[in-house]
Amino acid sequence: MLKTVLFLASVAALPLSAAAAQTAPEAAKMFGVRESILNMDVSADGSKVVYVAPTQGSGTAAIVLDIASGKGQALLTSAGKSETLDWCAFAGSAQVVCRLSGSAVNAEKLLIPWARLVAVGLDGGKPRLLGQHASSYDARLRQVDGHVIDWLPEEDGAVLMSRDYVPEEGKTGSLIVRQDNGLGVDRIDLRTLKSSRVERPATGASGYITDGHGHVRIMSFADADSDTGALSGRITYFYRRKGDSNWLKFSDTKVDNAFVPVAVDDSTDSAYAYRKLNGRDALYRVKLDGSLNADLVFAHDKVDVQSVVSLGGRVVGASYVDDRRKVTYFDPDYQKLHAALSKAIPNLPLIRFAGASSDGSKLLIFAESDTDPGRYFLFDRKTKQLGELFPMRPDLQKTKLAAVKSMTYPSGDVSIPAYLTLPPGKESAKGLPAIILPHGGPSARDEWRFDWLAQFLANQGYVVLQPNYRGSAGYGDPWYNKNGFQGWKTSIGDVTAGAKWLIQSGIADPRHVSIVGWSYGGYAALQSAVVEPSMFKAVVAVAPVTDFGLLKTEAEHYTNAKLVAQEIGSGPHIREGSPLQNADKIAVPVLMFSGDRDINVNVEHARKMDKALRASGKASELVLFPELDHYLADSDARTQMLAKIAAFLEANGAK
Repeated sequence: MLKTVLFLASVAALPLSAAAAQTAPEAAKMFGVRESILNMDVSADGSKVVYVAPTQGSGTAAIVLDIASGKGQALLTSAGKSETLDWCAFAGSAQVVCRLSGSAVNAEKLLIPWARLVAVGLDGGKPRLLGQHASSYDARLRQVDGHVIDWLPEEDGAVLMSRDYVPEEGKTGSLIVRQDNGLGVDRIDLRTLKSSRVERPATGASGYITDGHGHVRIMSFADADSDTGALSGRITYFYRRKGDSNWLKFSDTKVDNAFVPVAVDDSTDSAYAYRKLNGRDALYRVKLDGSLNADLVFAHDKVDVQSVVSLGGRVVGASYVDDRRKVTYFDPDYQKLHAALSKAIPNLPLIRFAGASSDGSKLLIFAESDTDPGRYFLFDRKTKQLGELFPMRPDLQKTKLAAVKSMTYPSGDVSIPAYLTLPPGKESAKGLPAIILPHGGPSARDEWRFDWLAQFLANQGYVVLQPNYRGSAGYGDPWYNKNGFQGWKTSIGDVTAGAKWLIQSGIADPRHVSIVGWSYGGYAALQSAVVEPSMFKAVVAVAPVTDFGLLKTEAEHYTNAKLVAQEIGSGPHIREGSPLQNADKIAVPVLMFSGDRDINVNVEHARKMDKALRASGKASELVLFPELDHYLADSDARTQMLAKIAAFLEANGAK
């Protein structure tokens, strides 16, 4: 039986209690603030955690915390804006590796994303770059310096890192000129930064997978144009037999139904790999002994396998999402433990193992639900003690949040899976003001869990419908259709069918239905107002795609140009499916938001849309956030955005 103890917060805070209703600005501040923990890892001995936490605005800080004493120390900080801390993880007893990422503007005024790995000691010393140092003679740009591919748990303070090597050119007066080019693998001692070569850099190499014990077993090559670097989308995988240095072909993604490896299991001398089964991603175990014999490990008859679950350097389960996220555990001990934790934390059904000490005796647990943003726990397998570490959103602990219901609605002869969120206290009400909230991507999907934007809208009295329209990912090839660009009519038809269902069912007041979306969801909001100009009272689009042709043109400057062109395609749908080309058909007020450092959807999409709407005599407003990217990961910006959305919707008769 599990015993619950208190570490730094109170498990007894569940379930959350209701507080007095907030004004829109008050609620915007509570829901707009970023999560208190952006990433967390547990040390090898289980005595410490390191986590990334938000600071003022878009800033971030890496903090190491001694669990027993509750004392924390900042290791690394970032002011945000053009750079941020993504994650930190322990590498041995005294070292932490963190990733910084951001974007820079080059001479051609293009946004260039970058990422760097740094090591820092637990004493808070100066961070040290792990990648190859830049030179003024570098022949090309090094966007990503590399990835940790093996944390080498048998060693203390060393990692295997795939490193991007850039040759030098035009260098004179020196006998030392860098000539290595491409992705290689080095073993790095984080205390001294001394490195030894494991794999020579290879031009075209795009990734490596180890067996978790320091041996590289799989290598991938991404096919690209030798002159421009433009990717074709073809990836070839190679593998090694155990103890052999020769590379053998594993698979080729241009071959129908190819295996895509994601992990290596040393104990069975095999690779875990995805392959299609009845049009959906399934998980297989493929032998690396030269035979490539494959066995099906797990498949679902309705949805894709989304990821493998790894702990202690080995795969213990497979994750998928039907109505909510679930894990099938291959390891019976973890299956039993998950069942026991579900009973110990009954109000947080979404439980995942987020990390483990080196001996597996201490487990970092993350648990959440639709009405709880989530909490980190530490579980001691020897003493059976479970202690809460941190809540994700302490500002919401006294706010009653809205329950989320999995459901379906009809779109033609198809049932569309969706999530329905009714305002707190109005679970059986009829004739409510409503918001359709399509997800981004479009090759993504919504899940049953806490969603800060949907919860804010429900807090403001709206019923919220989140459709997983055709074109969404996770449901297999038939559901993905042609994708949400070439198949926009189907995707947008499913979105507007959701509004019609809300009205026909009596849940929504037909006079008060609006639509809000982010990224492709912003596109869906605008295009839904194009095809159904009398259905919605108002449109809110955050970082929206507004023109398919513009997407293709912008991609021409990057290596994914061919891939974007293939995804979007050519033909009449470029004009017909682009809100920018049909701005005159939108009949309701539009509010847009965008960051001017958005590399996912360039800010020009929103700027041009705002200009086109105004030129057509439509009511439009665009709010720009300087130095922020696609996700607007800034508490002040998100608070401002939510308050403005609430005021805009109310001012335009949304409720």
